Amino acid sequence: MSSIKTEYDAAVARITAPGAPFELVNATIDGVDYRLYRNAPRSLAEVFAQATVHGDSEFLVYEGERWSFAQLLAQGARIAHALHRHCGIRQGDRVAIAMRNYPEWMSAFIGIATLGAVAVPLNSWGQARELAFALDDAGARAVFCDQQRCDQLAAHVAGTGLAAIVARPSGVGLPAGARSLEDFIADIDDTAFPAVDIGPEDLALMMYTSGTTGTPKGALSTQRAVCQSLMNFDCQAMASAMINPEAIGAMMKKGFPPTQLLAVPLFHVSGCHAVFLCALRGGRRVVMMYKWDVRKALELIQRERVTALSAAPGMLMELMESPDFERFDTLSLSGIGGGGAATPPRAARLFMDKVADSYPGAGWGLTETNSNGSACTGRPFREKPGTAGFLHPTVDLSIRDEEGNELPQGVPGRLWVRTPTLVSGYWNRPEANETEFRDGWFDSGDIGYLDDDGYLFLSDRAKDLVIRGGENIYPAEIEGAILECPEIDEVAAFGVPDETWGEQLAVVVHATPGMTISVEDVKRFAAGKLAHFKVPHYVEVRSEHLPRNATGKIMKKDIRAEFLQKL
Repeated sequence: MSSIKTEYDAAVARITAPGAPFELVNATIDGVDYRLYRNAPRSLAEVFAQATVHGDSEFLVYEGERWSFAQLLAQGARIAHALHRHCGIRQGDRVAIAMRNYPEWMSAFIGIATLGAVAVPLNSWGQARELAFALDDAGARAVFCDQQRCDQLAAHVAGTGLAAIVARPSGVGLPAGARSLEDFIADIDDTAFPAVDIGPEDLALMMYTSGTTGTPKGALSTQRAVCQSLMNFDCQAMASAMINPEAIGAMMKKGFPPTQLLAVPLFHVSGCHAVFLCALRGGRRVVMMYKWDVRKALELIQRERVTALSAAPGMLMELMESPDFERFDTLSLSGIGGGGAATPPRAARLFMDKVADSYPGAGWGLTETNSNGSACTGRPFREKPGTAGFLHPTVDLSIRDEEGNELPQGVPGRLWVRTPTLVSGYWNRPEANETEFRDGWFDSGDIGYLDDDGYLFLSDRAKDLVIRGGENIYPAEIEGAILECPEIDEVAAFGVPDETWGEQLAVVVHATPGMTISVEDVKRFAAGKLAHFKVPHYVEVRSEHLPRNATGKIMKKDIRAEFLQKL
């Protein structure tokens, strides 16, 4: 085991010992044994109540607006009372949020949670049919939306009687059944949170995820699962700080207060849990973007003295390789981390080379684990830049083959997870619950392995694995190797059917702006980096950027479908 991992384990043991801030205890829930944080909040309502201590300190910066902790929490309390008074919402009722990143997304979430209702964040990139499906599937009784989502849902709201509350209406009139948020809370003066007895086993959250098959599924999280997740983030952050005293000292010497750029959607666990909820609980400032834009991000880093940014590796590469990066003052930025996908070597080098006194990191988590899984920052990341880190203190991992058998250490396999942050199942999806959950374990659908030092490495999604003539090819490895080519700034690798080999490997690339590259150049470069059977059989060079989803991940499924049509 590496000395860094030994130091990290010692730090975790120290802060999780009896009487320590993150004391761990053993507990059995539904017949499954877990490790739990003794001092975790019992509910999200308790999290928000604790956040009131930050008072008039600035919490949120958005498009020139500045919101204090007190302002946001007070609006959340008024929303909670209005939901009960005007819509009859009670504990356990589902209330959806369908809007892009706005301050009102956060206050709506606070209001729903403090009432003991179940928040149902919806993907704001969804079309009317997809949004309506989720609202019906969840049995939502009300939905908070922005003007665009309100327009998309107008017919559905009119036909179902669903209550629609609209943040920042455009002023052109609202459809039947909809009212502005301002009107909705106009008669509410009470800024104290409702007196509701919310327990750890009560439902808190339903987040929709496509998972591995079929239509989107509502992943159900209890209050305990979400609150234990927040504790894992904080525990890991403290342990990392303990083994990185020089990096922490360098950040403190700069003198900038902790400020995080929220560049990913709030409807995703990385935006909701890792940024919004953790920052609110910890008293940290957030600078929120409506949507990702590299130049806008650089402007905000400079103007607001942002100290931390976490996003998909592709987004971070786009930021640091932008010709504008050197033109802005990014001295305040130290903490920079990638998550949601394996970190390519090129991205890891950029983290460390382009950011002064950087505190780089990476992590892995899922909607179904409330964003928990693994993480590392600083020295561990520098030691092994491609890693997804060390397991969070309450996470157990089992690496299995397709038949469910445990695999030896170092051999890639399906990552099965057991943790108290795991969702309790999918809403109205008995078949998926039966296949993906087993005796407290969840099949993540990701492929990876633990090395001899206890570092987790991600290979790929199981469904993305390419099997060519019996040989396994992991697209993430191919993408990381091809991204080493300076003339390429985006790549998607995937399998296509082949009568002789079963599958052949295909890649679609986008050339770095101002540069050109040919199909043969790509194959030649890959041949110098990869085994013969891993060199792509098909290559397409595109002039336009590859499409990305709301969290910054390249939409490989869409690219593959388009490629197959051409093929």
